[in-house]
Amino acid sequence: MSLSLVSRESLTTALRAALKRSPVVAMLGPRQCGKTTLARQVAEASDADFIDLESPAGRRRLEHPMAALEPLRGLAVIDEAQLQPELFPVLRVLADRPRTPARFLLLGSASPDLVKGVSESLAGRVAFVDMSGFDLNEVGETEQRRLWLRGGFPRSFLAENDAASFAWREDFVRTFLERDIRMFGVNVPPDTLRRLWTMVAHYHGQIWNSSEVGRSLGEAHTTIKRHLDILSGAMMVRQLPPWFENLGKRQVKSPKVYVRDSGLLHALSGLPTQRAVEENPRLGASWEGFVVEEAVRLAGERNAYFWGTQAGAELDLLLLLGGKRYGVEVKYGDAPGMTKSMHTALADLKLERLWVVYPGRESFPLEKRVNLVSLGELRKALVGVLKS
Repeated sequence: MSLSLVSRESLTTALRAALKRSPVVAMLGPRQCGKTTLARQVAEASDADFIDLESPAGRRRLEHPMAALEPLRGLAVIDEAQLQPELFPVLRVLADRPRTPARFLLLGSASPDLVKGVSESLAGRVAFVDMSGFDLNEVGETEQRRLWLRGGFPRSFLAENDAASFAWREDFVRTFLERDIRMFGVNVPPDTLRRLWTMVAHYHGQIWNSSEVGRSLGEAHTTIKRHLDILSGAMMVRQLPPWFENLGKRQVKSPKVYVRDSGLLHALSGLPTQRAVEENPRLGASWEGFVVEEAVRLAGERNAYFWGTQAGAELDLLLLLGGKRYGVEVKYGDAPGMTKSMHTALADLKLERLWVVYPGRESFPLEKRVNLVSLGELRKALVGVLKS
């Protein structure tokens, strides 16, 4: 499969819609996920200006940002905008001009929490489009195992073979820790972040305990939390927040953690092949993270939680959509059935529907309001809910 055969139509549509409604659009996603390629495709259709702040020429061009940007008309794309946060107050002034003669597309590899100038300086003027690597809809259900093993980064997924893909991911981790993370103004030793990232891979799909991890790494729990937030802000790690309400039960109030890209999880865990993944004790956790990431990308991270009680009942993913609650439970097995936790979640959370996702192809009801589904069927079900 080549890059030209991978359609990113939904992202392109979302980006063009955002550019129509807002003078400034920030397309945010991890490095190497394809932001620049997509932006160039959109820019080519409108004869846009393209400024790359990773290049010396781009930085020189914006040494005096107001003088450089004020004359522009149409669309201007600024790549790696987080490298020059002093741009954001200038863009606020330009966005407030009458009839908005220019629109600005900012590409960034960090969340607004890590680059505070985006949301603070451009409040009410900026639309956000989130982007990640390839998802199952883009590559097709026949490529599910390849996507799960290699992850969604285009160069990893499209590599000639599994060995080349694994080597690319190992290089990506090293480059990210030694070079890229410093671009966000973060001065944490690479070895420190690598140890923590590897620990996240070990905890993947589990409830995070900063104090326990801190003791293992010889760091204060506050330091561990700060470093975890850095990896989350750089879109490498997902902290899935807990859902809790007054149920008369003691509920879990710490987040679950995931390495967002399954391919990077496997690289950090030393699992280069599908056979290695399937023989690893953390097989179920890997599959869970892969499914959770696909679902959260569709439903939106503001609508996604997990739920658990101190007594052991839990739900892998709780989605709040259209004023209703939907549950996702992830199982790796040929024919998983109902569990006590599922019955408890249905009753306590008053779920509209519960989907049990497994790696097979068939889908069928398990009980009233509960369906065993493939990952592809889960995606279709969620799209249907979001459109209703």
